[in-house]
Amino acid sequence: MSVLVVGSVALDSVITPFGKADEVIGGSAVFFSAAASLFTDVHVVGVVGPDYPRADLSFLTDRGVDLSGVETAEGESFRWAGKYSYDLNSRETLDTRLGVFADFQPRIPDAFRNARTVFLGNIHPSLQASVLDQVERPDLVACDTMNFWINGARAELEALLGRVDLLMVNDEETRQLADEPNLVKAVRWIQERGPRAVVVKKGEHGAMLFHENEIFFVPGYPLEDVRDPTGAGDSFAGGFLGYLDSTPHWDDGAWRRAMVYGSVTGSFAVADFSVRRFRTLSRDEVAERARLFRRLTAVEFEIADAL
Repeated sequence: MSVLVVGSVALDSVITPFGKADEVIGGSAVFFSAAASLFTDVHVVGVVGPDYPRADLSFLTDRGVDLSGVETAEGESFRWAGKYSYDLNSRETLDTRLGVFADFQPRIPDAFRNARTVFLGNIHPSLQASVLDQVERPDLVACDTMNFWINGARAELEALLGRVDLLMVNDEETRQLADEPNLVKAVRWIQERGPRAVVVKKGEHGAMLFHENEIFFVPGYPLEDVRDPTGAGDSFAGGFLGYLDSTPHWDDGAWRRAMVYGSVTGSFAVADFSVRRFRTLSRDEVAERARLFRRLTAVEFEIADAL
């Protein structure tokens, strides 16, 4: 069992009310891999420039992540800089320099093409489709997207939905994609176009899973210390898909547990800048927080015949 992730490998500069970090490793593929590798084997496809500090990714290779699909191209690595508001719910992009990522054309190594699970990180829908043209028949294809592609590449994105099993988007993107203010109706619109499952991310307020005709909600794990929300969504996706890939049978219970593990890994991501917390994060710590999460959300009671 293994997960293939195709996405950005970047350098982030982040300012929050609780500190800052300059040119630390980031990008969708990095955060995803840091979380997913706690559960299963991960193969990464991306691109960096010669200036990228590959040694900083050694904790991923130590955990078994295969980075041989990350090519080095001539030019500057992808860089992003942002500043978060006091409540960390909104941010201002200060700088975006795509560098070699602007000409990224995913090339999937032969050894990666039979992955059981594929995660298409937030790149142009036509590039996401090109990945699916190169892989064999994965059991699960999951996709992330954003407002920019919904506005600028709608036709390609809608065509891609017919090839995707799971779409992972936030609530604003869900409504925008379907042009529907009601979230449930917006999700049903998306499901009618291909994905049998949709995960709607709601930041610190948790996430909702729409799996076929079932709906399941997990809250965000309550934390006293949050330093940097960058990468939380990709870390959620990594925990979610990493757990699913490690599970032989995908019944409704497996999908629901995946939501919990996604929330757990996302909660560790925000505890420090970049992927610092993941460097020392153990499976035992993940399991313990999952147990705490179960206690947090469990309730047993009998419903009276008449209230």
